[in-house]
Amino acid sequence: MSKKELLNSKEIDIILHRLACQLIENHNNFEDTVLIGLQPRGIFLTERLIEILKNEYNILDINYGKLDITFYRDDFRRRDEPLSANSTDINFVVENKNVVFIDDVLFSGRSIRSALTAIQSFGRPTNVELLVLIDRRFSRHLPIQPNYRGRQVDVINEERVIVNWKENDGKDAVYILNE
Repeated sequence: MSKKELLNSKEIDIILHRLACQLIENHNNFEDTVLIGLQPRGIFLTERLIEILKNEYNILDINYGKLDITFYRDDFRRRDEPLSANSTDINFVVENKNVVFIDDVLFSGRSIRSALTAIQSFGRPTNVELLVLIDRRFSRHLPIQPNYRGRQVDVINEERVIVNWKENDGKDAVYILNE
């Protein structure tokens, strides 16, 4: 198995600041916008973006939630082992709000389809957008595209994109694994 570094810590930091600026351009003060991190790995990206928005751009009132999509996935019954769900933590209604889903890697689009179904339990959003750190452009099973992307990569199906976050993995880095 080979491992190639796609992004280092400094490059990730630059991308996060760019994504934060793009969110500000489109959502101004976030009065009608909520950020939803997809469990489990999208929450690290979401929390990092919120930190930048608050500390560097003084946007203090941001509605942020964590959405678990485990039992909304179309493949959850096809696994040999039982799935363990993460927690959903959304203490607001998304009715008539702009929702920005945030995840680390966009691969087939199935997770986003699941998130679209799951979020309906919290109301009907006015608009839904997608922000991802890594867009695996040629691996889509569904016609889903991000509105905001950190980096677009072309990898073959046998390759995996792994995002490491310092909060969880000890350091920030993105790798391509060839198995």
